[in-house]
Amino acid sequence: MAADMGGDRAMFRVPWGKAMMWIFLLSDTFIFGTFLTGYMSVRISATTPWPNPSEVFALTIAGTTLPLILIAIMTFVLITSSGTMAMAVNYAYRRERRKCALLMFTTAAFGAMFVSMQAFEWSKLIEEGVRPWSNPMGAAQFGACFFMITGFHGLHVSAGVIYLLVVARRVLAGRYEGVGADGAGNYDIVEITGLYWHFVDLVWVFIFALFYLW
Repeated sequence: MAADMGGDRAMFRVPWGKAMMWIFLLSDTFIFGTFLTGYMSVRISATTPWPNPSEVFALTIAGTTLPLILIAIMTFVLITSSGTMAMAVNYAYRRERRKCALLMFTTAAFGAMFVSMQAFEWSKLIEEGVRPWSNPMGAAQFGACFFMITGFHGLHVSAGVIYLLVVARRVLAGRYEGVGADGAGNYDIVEITGLYWHFVDLVWVFIFALFYLW
């Protein structure tokens, strides 16, 4: 343990960058877990009827009302981005940096699409009178829970998009070539970025299930 702690580069044979990312994600798990647990408690104890998500988040397209259609598209986009990120990590370790960078840019584009759709969702609800302190559709706590949880997650996605763009640009420029112990290049940073992005996607699955389907 002393050797691991004093090496300044690895901890129990795990690169420091990856270990620190796992610690960060663990702390973030506690935060999101607290938020979602609080949301469930508020919803169960609410004395005013809770708004029906299928009605609140419905969109009318060509005269047809489609429940949760925007949320379904957002979920599809984010889950697809996990696939492109996984492929980027695969190409990174195969030293195919152009394909890796392209897939990371694609992942960032998916993330930007998600945030854009979330901004549209927010603007729609605000236009309909939903506020953190009030809600014309039912329980007043709905607005506070919705804006806090989805906003915090959206902030993570936005930060992830910036993170992806920075790392992808460096990969494309060959920043990580020849920096490994064997001189063949070290692309651990791509995997570390992937850990963060997969975590953001996983959290959305829980938000989707508890907030939109419940």
